[in-house]
Amino acid sequence: MFSNPMPAYSGSPKKKILIIDDDEVARVLIAGILEMTLRYEIITRENGVEGIQEAIQKNPDLIILDIMMPNMDGFEVCKVLRADFATRYIPIIILSAKGGIDMRIEGLVIGADDYITKPFHQEELIARVEALLRRNELSLDANPLTRLPGNMSIERELMKRLADNQTFAVGYADLDNFKAFNDKYGFLKGDRVLFETGQIIRNSANRHDFVGHVGGDDFVFIAAPEKVDELCRQIIRTFDWEIRKYYDEESLKQGYIESENRNGEITRYPMTSISIAVVTNLNRIFTHFAEIGEVGAELKKYLKTLAGSNYLVDRRKNQNEGEIDHRR
Repeated sequence: MFSNPMPAYSGSPKKKILIIDDDEVARVLIAGILEMTLRYEIITRENGVEGIQEAIQKNPDLIILDIMMPNMDGFEVCKVLRADFATRYIPIIILSAKGGIDMRIEGLVIGADDYITKPFHQEELIARVEALLRRNELSLDANPLTRLPGNMSIERELMKRLADNQTFAVGYADLDNFKAFNDKYGFLKGDRVLFETGQIIRNSANRHDFVGHVGGDDFVFIAAPEKVDELCRQIIRTFDWEIRKYYDEESLKQGYIESENRNGEITRYPMTSISIAVVTNLNRIFTHFAEIGEVGAELKKYLKTLAGSNYLVDRRKNQNEGEIDHRR
């Protein structure tokens, strides 16, 4: 008898899982276990050739592949999938009644990501599938420079907290006058600044907070509303101190750099600073991460009119009334 796992939170898209197994009983059993979680769309194929074609056409999020199949066994299927760019990065779990160490090693060497031995426990199958999907998604989504979670992870984290009715504060941080810095010092030095900015935010946050990197000089963090003011102050203090080491002595003495603007004119730009727009759901209800982003964009627009590093906390009940706290 199957237990009934909790369904995924509302709004979570179903992941596609392709099961390739010549044993009909096994296909039905695995499909039934995974379908009961309500998280997955299941596709099944009974041989390696059909499985490869389906993987190329449907681009599943994960493949469960039996080793012992006639004509083309699971090892050969795995090799073909890993050799094709269209399927190269799809996670693969190998399934076999033979649990010898040599067979497990062979499967991992040719490109499988995990191995389950028959007979298996329902809970183990679900746990391994979920862990592999989560690991793969984080790997693909992570920013290549900072290795912080990217857009998909940020959206998922916000939607999960909304679904759980959590109270939270979202900080949208970006750098001011960063383009001028890049133009003067080059992209390599600019990347160092971005990497350190990510480190500053992550090190300032606590272990219960979430920190992500949207891309470029845009970062996001999610923290407790009662702690967000001190978190913002800590980020600003550290950033304003650390950014100085990336400037030459002359620019530090002057307090600005000179760089060409979009019209080709030499213009003076202030030192790079950080602006943090904070949106909370303390006084208003949000139902989607996009609504939070809209308020954040409004606050950032105002912050860009201010000099130096600043943060702004929106405590309004709606966008037309209430209180906004501006702090520096």
